[in-house]
Amino acid sequence: MAIFAISFVWGMTFIWMKQGIEAAESAVPDVEANWVAFLFFSARFVIATILTLALLPKARAGFSNPDSVRGGAWLGLILSAGYLSQNIGITTVTPGVSAFLTSLYVVFTALIAIVLGRQSMTKSTVMGVLLATFGAGWIGGPPQVSLGFGEFLTIFSAYMFGAHIIATDRITKENDPIEVTGPMMATIMILGAIMLVLLPIRSEGISILVDFQELLLTLDFFIPLFLCAALGSLVALLVLNIFQRDLPPIRAAIIYAFEPVWAGIASLAMGYDEVGFWFFVGAGALLIGNLVVEFESLGRTTEEE
Repeated sequence: MAIFAISFVWGMTFIWMKQGIEAAESAVPDVEANWVAFLFFSARFVIATILTLALLPKARAGFSNPDSVRGGAWLGLILSAGYLSQNIGITTVTPGVSAFLTSLYVVFTALIAIVLGRQSMTKSTVMGVLLATFGAGWIGGPPQVSLGFGEFLTIFSAYMFGAHIIATDRITKENDPIEVTGPMMATIMILGAIMLVLLPIRSEGISILVDFQELLLTLDFFIPLFLCAALGSLVALLVLNIFQRDLPPIRAAIIYAFEPVWAGIASLAMGYDEVGFWFFVGAGALLIGNLVVEFESLGRTTEEE
């Protein structure tokens, strides 16, 4: 249930991100979408890291544990690579194609887990993985995919998200999950800040810091940013670190795949999209894929008892 709740929060981050971009375009009309995406990512994890270290003493204590620092740094590097490559890739591909290619992380999670011997592949698992990938990718309709640089970047991001699920499973079983969270957040924050600083001064000669200050003072931008930082980053990643180690990686990946379903429902409720045939097909495929894996797990538990 905790992992399922994370999928809902991450689904909502798509809405908050859209609201933040719309507010940025209104506050700074000539701002570039790429710049807003990098700013949102960087500022999100700056706030999330500050909240993590301020509210969780054990997260601060993690910096005195070399194993926690090493494990958290690895998780932060993997997650940053996934987020950044996805953000860059989506500038040249449609949201539908991005969603479809990103959903391949379910397949990558399965492949990595099998190669590393972390989980065996059964017929039910194969069916669950295929249904979840199809459901997550086609929930917005059949994607028109042509493999260019943006598509390859998005596929790479899917691989990194799959690797993050596998790495989380291992690292949080060997270390205290809350201690790992502090160094992980700090790593993502530092990488995001570096990317923000490396962004060029805008063509009009206005420093990015001027836009940054102006946007932070815009309530319509700051509220979605804070929600993404507090709920989408701090709460979601903390819960992930604590509870994902209790599930097989492939099962966790399939539950995470419900993220676009929640995003679609929220988008429909707020008037961003209209209900379509493929929404129900994709959501249904995800539900069936998850139930297939769940029933297999329940059957295995019954046999062991």
